[in-house]
Amino acid sequence: MRKSLEYKSRFELAGYTAKWAVTMAKVCIRQAIAQAQYPHWHFVSFCGPKGGESRGVVDLIAIRKDHGAPKDGTKRGDPFQIILLQVKGGCAAKPNKEDGTRLRAVARRHHAHAVLLAIWKKGKGTRFYSLRQRCIDGKGDWAEISDLNAVFR
Repeated sequence: MRKSLEYKSRFELAGYTAKWAVTMAKVCIRQAIAQAQYPHWHFVSFCGPKGGESRGVVDLIAIRKDHGAPKDGTKRGDPFQIILLQVKGGCAAKPNKEDGTRLRAVARRHHAHAVLLAIWKKGKGTRFYSLRQRCIDGKGDWAEISDLNAVFR
């Protein structure tokens, strides 16, 4: 019986940490772009049926209207700019090669502007990484972002 309770409490803690990680990722992004004069980003987070994690590799989407020069068949403000985010919290494992491949496929399908990884640890804050187009010279799939504001311009 005790083993079952420990098992359940680990999943409850993981769910709690995941929710905080998503919340803190949103807070960090909003703080980074607070002084910006460009259109605001909106966030869509994906939760499972009981508020925990849902299936899929994308945990959060940042989206806004693209007010740039229109392309053929559209007018200014018709298309969207999309940034995909995978969020990790606490002791969650970093994304593996398969996750990077899946994220690239989703980004291509939805014409995402960027793909980010947000890692939140209690007491240490949130760090952001950008998914490279491909693994370069064994450096891995992710490159740390020093200026989050530059990504959300």
